[in-house]
Amino acid sequence: MTKDKKIELLAPAGNFLKLKTAVYFGADAVYLGGKDFSLRALSDNFTDEEIVEAVKFAHGKNVKIYVTVNIFARNYDFDKLAEYFKFLYSAGIDAVLITDPGLILLCKEVAPKLKIHLSTQANTLNKYAVKFWEEQGVERVVVAREISLKEIKEISVFCPNMQIEAFAHGAMCISYSGRCLLSNYFNGRDANRGECVQACRWNYEIREKSKDGDFFPIEQDERGTYLLNSKDLNMISHIGDMVSSGVVSLKIEGRMKSEYYLATVINAYRRAIDEYYKIGDKYCENTMFYDELLKTNHRAFTTAYMLGDNFETVNYENSQSDGNAKFCALVLSDSVDGTFMAEMRNRFKEGDELEILSPGGNFNKKFVVSSMKDEDGNIVHDAKIVQQKLYIKCDLNLKAGDILRKQK
Repeated sequence: MTKDKKIELLAPAGNFLKLKTAVYFGADAVYLGGKDFSLRALSDNFTDEEIVEAVKFAHGKNVKIYVTVNIFARNYDFDKLAEYFKFLYSAGIDAVLITDPGLILLCKEVAPKLKIHLSTQANTLNKYAVKFWEEQGVERVVVAREISLKEIKEISVFCPNMQIEAFAHGAMCISYSGRCLLSNYFNGRDANRGECVQACRWNYEIREKSKDGDFFPIEQDERGTYLLNSKDLNMISHIGDMVSSGVVSLKIEGRMKSEYYLATVINAYRRAIDEYYKIGDKYCENTMFYDELLKTNHRAFTTAYMLGDNFETVNYENSQSDGNAKFCALVLSDSVDGTFMAEMRNRFKEGDELEILSPGGNFNKKFVVSSMKDEDGNIVHDAKIVQQKLYIKCDLNLKAGDILRKQK
C-alpha cells in the first residue's frame, strides 16, 4: 500500500438503508449478503433485485460492492449456488466472499471472471496458506482475527501480489475465526450457516458442587458472569501499523448493527484514515477519533491479537454499553431557508442541545432546538412520536443523511 493509494475502508450493510448510510459516511466499499448463503442470515439482507440496485447505487458513488457467500455448504446447496454465482456476476458485483473450497471451485467454473475474496471463516493464519489460495485464483484473503500485524507483514512480503484484508473494528467471536457450535447446540440455529444467536453474549452462571451434593453459584460480580463475552476490536489508533503491515482493506464488522452505529464508526475511521494520510501517525494525538467510538453501543475495547499476544480480551463487566450519546433523528432533506426535515428516532424536545453527526463540515457542531413543526404545520414542543417527520429550524446548513444526537 503506497501513500498515493489509501487503505480501503470496508463497511457492512445489512439492508439498503444501511448501505446508503455507509456510502454517505465515507466507505470505499461495502459488503452485504443475499437472502441465502450468508453468515448473517438474521439481518435483513438483500433480495436479488436489491443487489442489482445496490450495485447501481454504489458504483454511481464510486463505491465497490462485495457479496458474502460464506456458509459452510452442503451437497444440496450446490445447484442453487451455481445459478447464484452466475447472477452475481451478471449484477456487476466487484467480488464474492467465499469460505468453502468447493464453492470456490464452483464459482470459478460457472462465473470464471467473478473475483473471489476468501472469508475470514477459512481460518487463514499463515503465509503458506495464503500462497495456496493465491494459486487457486483467489484475489484477496481476509485473514483470521487471531493473527498479529507482524504475521500479516510476513504474509504480505511472502505473497506480494495477494490483497490482504483485516478486521479493524467491531464484535469479536469467542470461537476460533467464528467457527462456533454454541448457537446450534442451544437453539438449533447453525452459526456456520448464518443463523448465529450470539449465545456467547449470554449471562452464564457457574455452580460448584459440594461434597454433600449441593450446588453453590459462583458469580463474577453482582451483574453476572460473562465468561464467553469478548471485548470489541478497536484499531483506530493503529491505522499506520495496519498500512505498514500490508493490509489493503480495513474492515468494520456489523451487518446486524444499527444505522447510527455504522454512521458513527464509519465516520470516525474515514476521518482518521484521511488524517493519517495527511500527517502520519500524529493523527493519534487527536483523541476525537477514539472518543467518537464511545458515542455508540460497544463493549470494552481491545486490540485483540493485532499487536501480539493478549490475555485481556474477555469483557467480564457486562454485555454492552449503550454509548454516551443518543440517536435522536435522521435528517431527510437538505436545509432550505434555515429549516430541514428530520425523522424522529428517540425522544427530544424544544430547548435540547443536539449534536450533528455528518461527513461534512457540520460534524460535531451543536444547536439548540428552538422550533419544530409536524408535516401539517402544527407546532411540536416534544418529539415523542416514533418516526414522526418534523420540520426543524437551524442556522446550520444540514444535509440529507446527517444524524442528530444528544449527549446522555
